[in-house]
Amino acid sequence: MNFRDLHPNIRLRICVGFVQRLLSVMLMPLLIIHLAALYGAATAGALTLAVAAAGIASNFIGGHLADVYGRRPLLVAGELGATVCFALLALANSPWWSSGVATFLLFLANTCAAQLATPAADAMMVDVSTPESRPLVYTINYWSINVAFTVGALIGGFLYDGHFTQLLTGAAAACALTTLVIWRWISETAPATGKDVATGPRAMLRGYLAVGRDRLFLRQLTAAALIAAVEMQIGYYIAVRLADEFLRQTLATIGSWAPAVDGVAILGILRAVNAALVVALVLAAKSLLGRASERTRLYAGIAAFTAGYMVWAVSNDAWVLIGAAVLLTLGEIASIPVRQTLLADLVPAQARTKYMAAYALNARAGLLIAALCVTVGAFVPALGMSLLYGTAGLAAILLYRSLLRARERAADRTGTAQVLDRAA
Repeated sequence: MNFRDLHPNIRLRICVGFVQRLLSVMLMPLLIIHLAALYGAATAGALTLAVAAAGIASNFIGGHLADVYGRRPLLVAGELGATVCFALLALANSPWWSSGVATFLLFLANTCAAQLATPAADAMMVDVSTPESRPLVYTINYWSINVAFTVGALIGGFLYDGHFTQLLTGAAAACALTTLVIWRWISETAPATGKDVATGPRAMLRGYLAVGRDRLFLRQLTAAALIAAVEMQIGYYIAVRLADEFLRQTLATIGSWAPAVDGVAILGILRAVNAALVVALVLAAKSLLGRASERTRLYAGIAAFTAGYMVWAVSNDAWVLIGAAVLLTLGEIASIPVRQTLLADLVPAQARTKYMAAYALNARAGLLIAALCVTVGAFVPALGMSLLYGTAGLAAILLYRSLLRARERAADRTGTAQVLDRAA
């Protein structure tokens, strides 16, 4: 099976998702920088927190609405909202009109529109995929995400100064195009049972309470949050440690050229190595790892990923750090498609977008834990932080081990790989 063999909705969703993520990575940090320039860092931080909170609320609302009304209306509404917001943002930061208040409100509205549609987009990928095709689907999607992140960051970084309005205008045009694609070519995929979901705030609350009582799902959410907490250390404790402890070093000597790096520079190199390897290797992962079982890829991948971060927590040798970056990236490539496939297999069809909306909390929880680790790291030595990462990785492996067993038991009972029993 290859990309052309996938359902048309999946192919279009991956392409549209690439554009959406590219615009997000390109413009969201620039909007925060712009607000900081207008109102100061402290105020911009508070405004960004408000935007994040509104995004979480919109994600949950979108998860309920997509189960009630279907995926397609939410996708069209979200993309149309983004188009209008980017167009007005360009106008609010143009030579004809400059408004910090409008910029913030439109930033808020844009985030809400995007998050409203996110659970529907995630659920649609599951709706029209099969257990056999999901590893390929999530591998391609993971590659697409990383390419979008790399390209978006480069474009935004180089063109922000003097071209902000043009970037926003281009984003509006791109969103108008993706809105047309969604409206014209993407079909509805929600299961028929999803149409019977009750409407209203009380029904939404009951639905999410039911998700919260699903112990199988809570195990998966906890495992994902532990991995996210380790992954985000590169922007928190590890970044702080390298900036403080990493002594300037010469990477290599080639004739008269002897590039030297400090802590901040090596941090950028580590990020670049990770992104470049993902883009270069992820599509070849199936052939490279084809003989390994799903269980082996999951366990070994999480172990390698965790080991890389454990090295990052303690080492101050540039080449050791780069080697650890290679190791943890290989771990990511091996484990992420398996983890996403397992999520798709364990989520009940009739409440799929609610589960996807709730699952998104793993990143928020990981972010909170990563931020707390900066404080913890002020009192705990680097070795202690490394062991803490190792504990998180081991706990995640044990949780995924129980999830794989639960899926196997359900498959034995039903004769299919879809988990229909929500046993504790």
